[in-house]
Amino acid sequence: MSAGGLGKRGRERPSGSERRGPEVVWTARFSQEPADQSVVLGQRVVLSCVVFNYSGIVQWTKDGLALGEDPRAWPRYRVLRQVEVGQYNLEITSAELSDDSLYECQATEAALRSRRAKLTVLIPPDETVIDGSPEILLTAGVPHNLSCVSRGAKPASVIEWLKDDMPVEGAVSTTVLHDRKRVTTRSFLPILPMDTDTGRNYTCVATNMALPAKGKRTTVTLNVHHPPIVTLSIEPRSVLEGERVTFTCQATANPPIMGYKWAKGGVILQGARESVFVTKADHSFFTEPVSCQVFNAIGSTNVSILVDVHFGPYLVVEPKPETVDLDSDVTLNCKWSGNPPLTLTWTKKGSNMVLSNSNQLYLKSVSQADAGQYVCKAIVPRIGVGETEVTLTVNGPPIISSEPVQYAVRGERGEVKCYIASTPPPDKIVWAWKENVWEKEKGTLPERYTVEQSKLSQGGAVLSTLTINNVMESDFLSTYNCTAWNAFGPGTMIITLEETGTHMHVPSN
Repeated sequence: MSAGGLGKRGRERPSGSERRGPEVVWTARFSQEPADQSVVLGQRVVLSCVVFNYSGIVQWTKDGLALGEDPRAWPRYRVLRQVEVGQYNLEITSAELSDDSLYECQATEAALRSRRAKLTVLIPPDETVIDGSPEILLTAGVPHNLSCVSRGAKPASVIEWLKDDMPVEGAVSTTVLHDRKRVTTRSFLPILPMDTDTGRNYTCVATNMALPAKGKRTTVTLNVHHPPIVTLSIEPRSVLEGERVTFTCQATANPPIMGYKWAKGGVILQGARESVFVTKADHSFFTEPVSCQVFNAIGSTNVSILVDVHFGPYLVVEPKPETVDLDSDVTLNCKWSGNPPLTLTWTKKGSNMVLSNSNQLYLKSVSQADAGQYVCKAIVPRIGVGETEVTLTVNGPPIISSEPVQYAVRGERGEVKCYIASTPPPDKIVWAWKENVWEKEKGTLPERYTVEQSKLSQGGAVLSTLTINNVMESDFLSTYNCTAWNAFGPGTMIITLEETGTHMHVPSN
């Protein structure tokens, strides 16, 4: 716009004015209107209202209700007037919940109404309450929800939990309208109490805009009941068999310990009812644990311990005699126990050859030569040695072990002996010499001959003896056949009889 243009139109009219003839008339207007505010319960608040170019009546309304030019009916309300500058601020002292409303400033004679300003009254929460505080009784291992309530807040409280002053997550909060403006908040914190939680503190902190920093807090202390916590120790840790050993059962419990029970290998030790148990250790303590049971009103705890007893050897499984048929397989069993760990050997009696180092001796396809005594021997280093024997019997045909040459004195009484080792025992024994054949219960013998049989104490051995009275020359010229049978077949031996003088030694079998 050019300067000439301004000259033709003259000065522009200020805002809020109008031209009437040659002069300017200024109209009323708000130069400052009330703004939305928040105030904490009990505090002072001022709502602003400045009317420019106005000298009439100014009043305030609350939720549409006129308070009047001088709100004397409202003792906490006052209009702060400075007419010369058009100020008509509304002061509310010690704000209450009822002041939470919409406010409007009105210049009635100019028909001016300000914007509606929202006054929000903030109310801090009441003291928080934790159910069961100041101390809550819980049981270890049983889940529990801690509950905290914050009432009367505006806006709703935000609840946080502290565990021994450290933030803890996992809480769930719900809000309930207390009235149209105030709110109650409840928060649940799920916990799983442990044995060691007695004395632990949980704190509930409620904050809102009226109390944003410190908040309201309440603390609850846990008292956790639990069965005894037990530690079982032994002194000394390693002992020789027969030495004294002390067991100590240390326990803590809430509520207090009511008593102790001791057992060994699951068998109650009568009379042992204190926290310390003293006894002499034998080899059984190495495999049968000693247990201490501690109980209180909540329950009991059982702890066991084995003793490192040095002992041995101790025969656990005694080998059993075995009888098997020829060419069969057989296993001999023997078990020793010892500590420190033992060395085990199997040998055949009379031989030093080690056949096995395990608890079992396995023999494949046995012969009659395998029959006999076997020795199971255990050596526990620095402690001792133990051994036991077991008999293996092999069923087979008779074995005749007589001397093939036997002796007699002419004219005297002579004997031909047939030693028969047989398992099972022989069913039949037959002698044959010259033209003679003898079998028990069959036929008779010539006058000078008799046969006698006797069972020996060892195994199924039989001694059959052919006795010759008044030995003659012809008796030295004959051979003597001794044959025995059992279920597995025959065994036979040819025996010759040689002459010897009376002064010579006659071998005996």
